[in-house]
Amino acid sequence: MTETQPSNPEFSLAAGVFTVFLCIIFGSNTVAIKLAFSGMGVFTTAAIRFAIAASVIFLWARFTGRTTVLKKGQIHRVLIFSSLFTVQLSLFYMGVSKSNASRGTLLANLLPFFILFLAHFFIAGDRITKQKFFGILLGFTGVVFMFIDKESLSNGFRTGDLIILLAVFIWSCSTVYLKRVIGTFSPFQLVMYSTLFSVPFFIVEALMWDDSMVFHLDAPVIGALLYQSLVTASFGFVAWNNMLQKYGAVSLHSFLFIMPIAGVAMGGLILGEPITIKIVLALVFIVS
Repeated sequence: MTETQPSNPEFSLAAGVFTVFLCIIFGSNTVAIKLAFSGMGVFTTAAIRFAIAASVIFLWARFTGRTTVLKKGQIHRVLIFSSLFTVQLSLFYMGVSKSNASRGTLLANLLPFFILFLAHFFIAGDRITKQKFFGILLGFTGVVFMFIDKESLSNGFRTGDLIILLAVFIWSCSTVYLKRVIGTFSPFQLVMYSTLFSVPFFIVEALMWDDSMVFHLDAPVIGALLYQSLVTASFGFVAWNNMLQKYGAVSLHSFLFIMPIAGVAMGGLILGEPITIKIVLALVFIVS
């Protein structure tokens, strides 16, 4: 694997700055999702976002000479991963529509803790150590602070938070499954096919459950949709994987704590969401 190769170059200042930039745009994605909901239905937003993202990744793959053809033994694995991806994103979008962006970002960043727990049982050699257990404890202490935030609970956010937590758990299941099969794929293939697979289901969900698919289009709504589609799901994916290939996972993952900070900060600055003391404490525990 790339991250175990000793030939990775030294992580330069420019690379560090660029990685911080990527973490900020990923962390701010939930804010863009919430902003898009002000003009489009929940599942309509998801359908358009992933249709654009799948198209852009396909064009990028063709332009760079990467093969998009799956081998016979890969198809059923892609279908399993794509099914989990579709359920996960459906729940996440629904949950964010009932909660707010900063809380959604914090809950999404519990993914590593769920993965640590599941990997202990389903991935050989990936055991929970004392240090990992302490990390899990810190992360879920952050969740406790979110759920005892009376101001947010009075606004009816608990249902949305629980739906997001379920989405993150399913996301962790798909990630553990991905760890078991990723060696037989190019990473972009799984992303491209899972996004493409999800689009028809999002369209059906939009027709069934969105009161209105598109009801108000202005510059912020269109910009938020393009941000999700082009900046995070397309450019962000390509840029992150190029950095991962060049510098390795250890260097890049050292910056992941920036994502929840960016999400909470942008939720307050752009959407005017309340950043209460309990939200700040939740952020501190999850980042720690």
